[in-house]
Amino acid sequence: MHSISRRRLIQVGTIASMIPAIPSRLFASSPSTTTDAADPWLGLKVGVATYSLRDLPIEEAIKAVKRVGLSYVSIKNVKNHIDLSHTTEERKERAKMFRDAGLIPLSVGNVSMRTGEADIRKAFEYARDIGVPTIVCSPSIDSIPILDKMVKEFDIKLAIHNHGPEDKGFFPSPFDVMRAVEKFDKRIGLCIDVGHTARAGVDPADSILKCQERLYDLHMKDISAMGDKNTPIEAGRGILDSKSILAALLKIKFQGLVGFEYEKDGKDPIPGLAESVGYNKGLLAGMK
Repeated sequence: MHSISRRRLIQVGTIASMIPAIPSRLFASSPSTTTDAADPWLGLKVGVATYSLRDLPIEEAIKAVKRVGLSYVSIKNVKNHIDLSHTTEERKERAKMFRDAGLIPLSVGNVSMRTGEADIRKAFEYARDIGVPTIVCSPSIDSIPILDKMVKEFDIKLAIHNHGPEDKGFFPSPFDVMRAVEKFDKRIGLCIDVGHTARAGVDPADSILKCQERLYDLHMKDISAMGDKNTPIEAGRGILDSKSILAALLKIKFQGLVGFEYEKDGKDPIPGLAESVGYNKGLLAGMK
């Protein structure tokens, strides 16, 4: 039953994204139909963390996001896309490539922030040049006072990324982030990675509800097993309760990026990414 249900969900999501627009006059007797068709994500800003496409050049990464039918991105700081090593002019030119294609960058990262104030400042300048409101980051706990200073200077939010049980001494779960930042500027918040959260022994949906006040970004994915090893897999083939995660995001009316981070198949990520998008779109279609 699980495999049949999953297949059907993917079909609903994928087929829906392939059907051309139908004139609204044909649906006069059902006014809600066109609204649902226009926004299958029910108000969520769903996109792609381009780490999923890290081995593709920027032109191919942009095409891939368009191909799976999404409009938002979190740009990974790799040379293939937009890196800290690029000049200010190069960053702006490359960011314009995303925008000219109709894609909206909402964040950058994951950016490490563990090497002192000078490098942290460079990360903020990088985000400023690209023109995003949020940096997904992996700081040390000791660097948080510096981050507090920087968010006030640049007015850019930080979304600290939790990395699961192997991230000892840093941020295994979203609750570790919240405890570390609660006394600092509210622009310092978190990016919940639902896979790493589950492996840290925390229910991702519960963490979304409890951390909503400082939740600025989210990495959507699936995993095949718990434990200290990351085991990414296509959405719906693994063990996460994606429906409860989506329900929690809808409940809090989350307006940050819900970014698909498909870490598997780096050299050929598009099929698995498309499958993950279709599966979750199908879940939402059943939640209307």
